[in-house]
Amino acid sequence: MKKKHTEDRLEDTIEYELIHQGGYQQGSAEEYDRERALFPQQVLSFIQTTQPKPWQALRAIHKSDTEKVVLDDLCKTLNSSGMLKVLRNGFKCFGKKLRVAFFAPGNRKNPDSLKLYRDNRLTVTRQVKYDKAGNKPDLVLSVNGLPVVTVELKNPNSGQTVENAKYQYKNDRDHRELLFQFKKRALVHFAVDQDLVFMTTRLSGNKTFFLPFNLGCNGGAGNPPAADGGYRTSYLWREVWQRDSLLDILGRFMHLQVEDKRIPTDKGIRKIRKETMIFPRYHQLSAVRSLISHTQKHGSGRNYLVQHSAGSGKSNSIAWLAHRLSCLHDDNDNKIYDSVIVVTDRRVLDQQLQNTIYQFEHKKGVVEKIDEDTRQLAKALSTDTPIIITTLQKFPFVAETLEKLNEGVESDSELAISTQGKRFAVIVDEAHSSQSGENAMELKHVLNKDGIAEEAAQYAVDNADDDMDETALEEIAREMLKRSRQPNISFFAFTATPKYKTKKVFDEPGPMGEAPFHQYTMKQAIEEKFIHDVLKNFTHIDTYFKLLHTAEDDPQVERKKTAKALGRFLNLHDYNIRQKTEMMVEHFRNQVRHKIGGRAKAMVVTGSRLHAVRYKESFDGYISEMGYDDIKSLVAFSGTVNDPKFPEKSWTEVSMNEGVKESELPARFDSDDYQVLLVAEKYQTGFDQPLLHTMYVDKKLSGIQAVQTLSRLNRICAGKDDTFVLDFVNTPEDIFKAFKPFYEDTPVEPLTDAHRLYELQDEVEETNIIFDDEVLDFTKIYFLPRKKESVQDHAKMNGILDQAVERFKALEEDEQDEVKSKIVAFRNLYAFLSQVIPYQDTDLEKLYTYLRFLLTKLPRRASGAGYDIEDDVQLQYYRLQKISEGSIDLNDGQADPLKGPNHTGGGRNEDEEVFLSELIEILNDRFGTEFTPADQLFFDQIQEEAITSEPLQQAAAVNNVDDFRQVFEKAFENLVIDRMEGNEDIFNRLMTDKEFRDVATDHLLHRVYGDIRNRDAK
Repeated sequence: MKKKHTEDRLEDTIEYELIHQGGYQQGSAEEYDRERALFPQQVLSFIQTTQPKPWQALRAIHKSDTEKVVLDDLCKTLNSSGMLKVLRNGFKCFGKKLRVAFFAPGNRKNPDSLKLYRDNRLTVTRQVKYDKAGNKPDLVLSVNGLPVVTVELKNPNSGQTVENAKYQYKNDRDHRELLFQFKKRALVHFAVDQDLVFMTTRLSGNKTFFLPFNLGCNGGAGNPPAADGGYRTSYLWREVWQRDSLLDILGRFMHLQVEDKRIPTDKGIRKIRKETMIFPRYHQLSAVRSLISHTQKHGSGRNYLVQHSAGSGKSNSIAWLAHRLSCLHDDNDNKIYDSVIVVTDRRVLDQQLQNTIYQFEHKKGVVEKIDEDTRQLAKALSTDTPIIITTLQKFPFVAETLEKLNEGVESDSELAISTQGKRFAVIVDEAHSSQSGENAMELKHVLNKDGIAEEAAQYAVDNADDDMDETALEEIAREMLKRSRQPNISFFAFTATPKYKTKKVFDEPGPMGEAPFHQYTMKQAIEEKFIHDVLKNFTHIDTYFKLLHTAEDDPQVERKKTAKALGRFLNLHDYNIRQKTEMMVEHFRNQVRHKIGGRAKAMVVTGSRLHAVRYKESFDGYISEMGYDDIKSLVAFSGTVNDPKFPEKSWTEVSMNEGVKESELPARFDSDDYQVLLVAEKYQTGFDQPLLHTMYVDKKLSGIQAVQTLSRLNRICAGKDDTFVLDFVNTPEDIFKAFKPFYEDTPVEPLTDAHRLYELQDEVEETNIIFDDEVLDFTKIYFLPRKKESVQDHAKMNGILDQAVERFKALEEDEQDEVKSKIVAFRNLYAFLSQVIPYQDTDLEKLYTYLRFLLTKLPRRASGAGYDIEDDVQLQYYRLQKISEGSIDLNDGQADPLKGPNHTGGGRNEDEEVFLSELIEILNDRFGTEFTPADQLFFDQIQEEAITSEPLQQAAAVNNVDDFRQVFEKAFENLVIDRMEGNEDIFNRLMTDKEFRDVATDHLLHRVYGDIRNRDAK
C-alpha cells in the first residue's frame, strides 16, 4: 500500500485528473524509443490515421521499410529544425509533407480542420527510462508520441520540496541526453511540489535557470490555497496542461527568440547569437487569455489596462496579444477586428513582433511596420493589414490628409480610407507618454472617420444653431465626438506605472471591480526574482554648506526664484562637483567594480545638460589625475551645450565621447571599454542594461520619474546579486512616497464630479476677461471647413484673442495669476474628462478651443530680481555627510492615491520678497531640496526635439527644403508652446512679433532640415 505523503500520490493525482478531466490518454513507458527519444507507435498511428494519402504513397515506394524511413526523416528534421517548428510545420519525407500535429483553427467554418484538431492524441506517461542507467523523470507529456514536457515532482510532506526537483534537473538529468537537448525534443521542464511551480526551457547543468510559474498570493509570490481545498499547484494540470490549453501554448505562444548582438572590440565587431525558447509565464498567459476571452464575449469599444511590472516580459505579451486579436472570431465565426494597431516608439519591439508572429503564421504581410510616410499608414488601414506597427504621431497627418480628400483639396484613391463597419484593436505600449493627448484623439478620428462624420452630421441637424454655420457646427461636433470612446475601437494599454488619467481612461474593471483589468505587481516581480529590489541598498548623502554674502548692498529679491538661483550656484560650483566626483569614482572602484564578475556598471543621473558636461570633465580630469585605467565614462545629453564659464566653447555628446555616435552609445557602454554613464534626461526610461548595478543620483526625482529612473537597475543577469543607489538629493522618505503607489495596487482619487466642469466654466466666464460673443466669433472661423477659409481668417482670430489679452493686461498681477489658473484648470479638466464623460456639449468644446489658443498669447509674469548671484555670493563651507543607508521597505505604510488634474482654480502663491542676506541664512540652516535648476537652452531644445520628431524626419527624408517648410512651420508653434516655460521673453516675442518669428523659424528650419538629412546620409 502506498504511503499517503509520498510524491507517488501527487503523481497519481496528476495522472488521474489529466486522463479523466484533462483530455489525455495514458501512455506506456515501454513504448518509448530511447535512441529516437519519442514514442514511435503513437507517431506512426497519428500520421496513418490523419494523412492516409501521403502515407499510402510512401508505402508504395518503401514497402515494409516505410515506418523506419518516416521515423528516420522525422528525427533528422527534429534534430536540425527543432521540435517546435516540426510540430507547427511538419516535415518532408521523400517529397511528401507529413504533419505531426494539427492546431485549433481560428474559426469553425472548416469541419475537416476541426476533425484533424480533435484527432490529436495527448498522453501522460510515468517513469520513462531515457538512458541506459535507467534514469527517468516522473512524468512526460507528449503530443502524438512526441515528448514536449517533462516533470519532476516532490512532496514537502516527505521532506523534499521543489528545490530538490530543481537540483535533480541540474545534477541528475544529463542535458546531453536527446530527450533533454535544447529545442530537439522536450520543450519545457517543470519542477513541481504541492505549493510551488518552476520551469525552464533549457537544461544546462548547474547553469540551468528556472523561472517561477505561480499565480501570486497576496500581491506577492507563491500560490493561494486551492478553492477546493486541494493542492495549491492544481491549476498547473487542471488549467495549463489541459489538452486544449497545452496545444494552444504550443501553437500560439511558444517561440524561439533569437538575439543577434554586435559587440565593438579592438579587433572590430564581434557578433553573438543567443537563442531562447520562450514559454509564457503564468501572468502572461493569464493576461492574454483573459483579454481575448473578454473581448470575444463583449466585442469592441472597451478600454483595457494591463498593469504589469518591469521584468514582466511586456514585449512578448504584446506580441501574443496582437497575434491573437488579429485572428479572433466571435461566436458566429465573424472576425472581430479588421486590423490590430500596435502603437509604440520602441524599435526593438518592432522587430520582435515581426519575428515572433512570423513563427506562428510563417507568411509575409501579416505584420507591417509603418516606417515610410502617411501614405503607407493609410494604405495599410484601407487594405485591412492584420497587424500594423506605428507611432501615435503619424495619425494627425493621416487625419489632415483625409480632411483634404473630403473637401476636394486633394484626390488620391489609395488614401481614401473607409471605416464603415470596421473595427480596430489598438495596443498601446507604455513608451508613449501621450496616450490621452490630442494625437490620441486623431487616432480615434481616423479609425472611426465614417462613424464620427455620420454622428456629427446628425448632431448638426438635431442641434441647429442660428449663430453657427451648419458645416462649422458639424465640425465642432466631430471634434467633440472624437474625444470620447469609439464603439468600433478597443484599447489595450500596457504600463508598469499608470498615471491617474491612464487608470480613468482605460477603465475596464478587473477581478477587483476596477482598473486595471489585469495586474502583475512590482512586489510579485521582486519576490519571484524577475527583477531586483533597487531600494534594498539605498544611501542618502546630504550636503552641508555655508554661503557668504559678499555684495556691497543688500537688494530685495524674490525668495523662490533666488533660492533656485542659489541652488544652481551651489550645484554647479566646481568644488561641489569635484567632491562628489571623487566620492563616486572611489566608491565605484572600491565597492562596485568587482561585482558581476568584474563587469558591473554605474549610471550618474545629473540635474541638467550643463551638469552632465561639467561632471564629464570632472570625471575625466580626476581619473587622469589619479592614473586610473580601470574606469572610463561616457556622457549622454541632447543638443549642444554652451557653458557660461567658457563662452567661446560648446559641447556635444559625440565630441565629449571622443566620436562615439549617439546610435552606437548603448553598444559601446555594453562593452568592457566603459563602466560609467553620465546622463541628463536620457536613458532614464526604457534603457535595458542588465550589467547596470549602481546609480548615483544628483537630481531631484519624484513620482513616476523616480520609479522609472531607479528601475534602470532592476534587470537581472547571471552573477548580479544586488544593486546600490547613492543619492545626493532625495531622501528615503521621498523615494518611498514615489515607489509605494506602484508596488502593489495603485490607488487613485475618485473621478471628479462631471458638474465641476460647468462650475469652472462659470468661474472662467465671471472673470470679465472671457465673453461669449468673442468665443463664438473665434470658433465660427476656426471650425470653418478648409474650402471656406480665407487668407484673412488667421488675422481675424488673432484680433479676437487680442481683445481678451488687453483686458488681461489691465489686471493686477495677483488677479492675472488667478484668472490664468482658472483657464488652465478648465483646459486640463476638459481635455481629460471629455474622454470618460460623454458631455456632447458644443459650448464646452467652443470654450476649450478658444482658451487653448488664448493661453498662448497671455503675457507671463516678468522675471524676478535681475542680478548675477555669483557676484554676490561665495561658498564658504562645504561638507558631504552620510545621513542614512539600508533598505527602503515598501511593505510598510500606505500609498497616497494618485491625484487627478487640478480643478480648484485659485491664484498663485505670491513669491514674497526678502533681503538676500536673510535668504542665505535660511538656506544655511536648511538646504533647499526644492531646487530644480533649469538649464535648457530655448532654441537648442526646440531644435533637438524637432530633429528627433518622427513626422519631421519622414518629411525631411522625402521632400526638398521648400516642401519641408510647410510641415515644419505647422510643427514650430507646438514646439515653441512646449517650451514656453523655458524663456518667457523669447516665447512672448515669438508669439507677438511676426518678423522675429519668421527669422527664427527660417534659421531653425534649415538647421533641422540639414541635420536630419546629414544623419540619414550617415
